[in-house]
Amino acid sequence: MYRQVLDPVAHSLAWSSLVSALPLLTLFVLLGLVRMRAWLASVIALAVSVVVAIWAYGMPTGQALLAGGEGAVFGFFPILWIVINAIWIYTMTVETGHFDVLRRTFAQVSDDQRIQAIIIAFSFGALLEALAGFGTPVAITSVMLIAMGFKPLKAAVVALVANTAPVAFGAMAIPIITLGGVTHMSSDTLGAMVGHQTPILAVFVPLVLVFIVDGRRGVAQTWVAALTAGVAFGLAQWITSNHLSVPLTDIVASLFSVVVLVALLRVWQPGETLGGPEPRTVVAGGAADEPTPGFAGRVARPDARAEVVRAWAPYAIIIAVFVLAQINPIKGWLDEPTRTVNWPGLHITGASGKVSTLPQFKINWLNAAGTLLLISGVFSAIALKVGVARALRAYRATLVQLRWAIVTVMAVLGLAYVMNASGQTITLGTWMAGAGGFFAFLSPVLGWLGTAVTGSDTSSNSLFGALQVAAAGKANLSPLLMAASNSSGGVLGKMVSPQNLAIAAAAVGMDGKEGDIFRRVILWSLVFLAGMCVLALLQSVAVLSWMVP
Repeated sequence: MYRQVLDPVAHSLAWSSLVSALPLLTLFVLLGLVRMRAWLASVIALAVSVVVAIWAYGMPTGQALLAGGEGAVFGFFPILWIVINAIWIYTMTVETGHFDVLRRTFAQVSDDQRIQAIIIAFSFGALLEALAGFGTPVAITSVMLIAMGFKPLKAAVVALVANTAPVAFGAMAIPIITLGGVTHMSSDTLGAMVGHQTPILAVFVPLVLVFIVDGRRGVAQTWVAALTAGVAFGLAQWITSNHLSVPLTDIVASLFSVVVLVALLRVWQPGETLGGPEPRTVVAGGAADEPTPGFAGRVARPDARAEVVRAWAPYAIIIAVFVLAQINPIKGWLDEPTRTVNWPGLHITGASGKVSTLPQFKINWLNAAGTLLLISGVFSAIALKVGVARALRAYRATLVQLRWAIVTVMAVLGLAYVMNASGQTITLGTWMAGAGGFFAFLSPVLGWLGTAVTGSDTSSNSLFGALQVAAAGKANLSPLLMAASNSSGGVLGKMVSPQNLAIAAAAVGMDGKEGDIFRRVILWSLVFLAGMCVLALLQSVAVLSWMVP
């Protein structure tokens, strides 16, 4: 059985932290500077993490490889299982032409690309995050933006930056629920605290989206709409998380922001309209084609109401399936086959001597978000009148489209598990926790780091939630604030995660150019992170301590 050591390099926590950061530095340098393909950069970084685990931490080779294997499998299920089925549903809507109908429905609200970025990437993306999470909003909204005339790179950047404020409450608040489990705190209380942080972020995100689309001119001309959507979302997120229901937070916030924005657009419009290139049809992978004669004909004639209903049917079905899955009798039935097994051959003990729970692998086929999306896809195929053979061909096309993203995600999760199992992650966290009261400023950075590596705020909370609480006790800080800051900071690491970069690149047809996307989003990620760090620090002292429940 392998026992973790926190300071294996010269018995120094600082030197050990430097060495343990090598896999992450390798990953970001290869992506951002070398411009290497994400799947190859992730595989190399995984190899570096294994070498560090064996050479620096003394982890047996077999244990390191088994940890990487468990992470890779976890990357496929449940994470890729969600993405694959979400993209499959999208692919069927494209092939039947109903995605074009949906695109024209959004265009009827506003033909201004800056407004479309807010409605589609921010509000509609938040709804998708609330229901599925794990990269689904990025995959779907980026190709929707392409259909509206956005260039692939800009569509990917907008989708990634928009997928921030809703993340902590995504997938029916799974990150918050997980955080409650590892910290032994009430998920309702944690949700309330996060609801005093991410709503502030939500106010600024639409403004940044408008800036990305059209620069300063865009902000000057559409700040009214951007602030309206951001404030409406933030207000609804705060009220719902604190007074109604933590799992329903993003559903309420996303729908409320759309309703308020649409109401505004009935009485106000920007002085100029940014139309951009002609809207295009899209194929699997987000590659844009010239409009076909059939497409041009559909643009010239209004869509029949039945076709509009059918275009929205898949998303209505997704909402219905996920809501039904939360009803106690149905949820209990879905939970019955769930089993937790120990990963064969993997035995780990923490530095304190306590047996690690990392080798425990949860198998929950029925109630997994990906399975619910698969069920939604079957019903969507019926609603869209897609035959079995055609649906299967669409599924195969989806797997082909995502093949490199699959390798990337599995490699990155393998890296995360090796770092966690060997002790590299805890070394980094413990070193940062030695900052005393200033740890309140660094707390969101830990969450950011965890999500940047794993692509999941849920995984980040699993990695660092308990550490945040322990560090808070040593630094005389609020454990609730530090735990919540981990999740709130984590949402900002999602846009730079190789996993989500790969999903975005695959969706918009930019496979191999993840580094280009990374360079466009890293600055926004760091700017938002700095703001969250300042907020957490102020909430830890008298200035904003009244915001801590």
